[in-house]
Amino acid sequence: MKTKGMAIILAITFLTGSYGCGTIPEQHKGAATGGAVGAVAGAAVGAAVSDSKVQGAIIGGLIGGLVGGAIGHYAYDKKKTRDETAQTYGYEPKKGGMIRIEEVFTQPKAVLPGNEVKLGATYALLDPDPNAKISVTEIREILYQNELVGKPETTVSHIGGTYSTNVPLYLPANAKKGTYRVITTVKTAVAQDSKEMTFQVN
Repeated sequence: MKTKGMAIILAITFLTGSYGCGTIPEQHKGAATGGAVGAVAGAAVGAAVSDSKVQGAIIGGLIGGLVGGAIGHYAYDKKKTRDETAQTYGYEPKKGGMIRIEEVFTQPKAVLPGNEVKLGATYALLDPDPNAKISVTEIREILYQNELVGKPETTVSHIGGTYSTNVPLYLPANAKKGTYRVITTVKTAVAQDSKEMTFQVN
């Protein structure tokens, strides 16, 4: 169920004093859009991900010690259908909507400054209506020494199923060495789940 697309590079310069988040307007859904906003200015760089579906846009970006880095394109693959997912969890529609993070991962686990690390997650999504389009917000809070240094966020629509998603983080050449924590949260209007992972900058 994967789609292969042409690689696209977008570079946009933002002049801003903060980073924000929000729901993607309908006309931008399906666009390959990245975002990285620094404390004063940042660059947005993105590329369509081969062998993956690209949907939605990244809102928010990088601050503090990650200024000068970038957030690449959000991408997803559907791993299981709604019926397969419902069977896995013994789902009963009368219990209402469900979202469950199965796995979070960073790839690679250790990276050098100036290189890329992918922030990934796999989650199950179910709604009593098998045809419902469910609005899902994915938030990845990146912390270094317990200080927030990035918060890329995207809001997309999926029908029920199990999805694997990833967001590439392009580290600046001067990224500080040490352990970075990433708290991944996925939420709908009726449920949410969070899991934590780490990666190392050497």
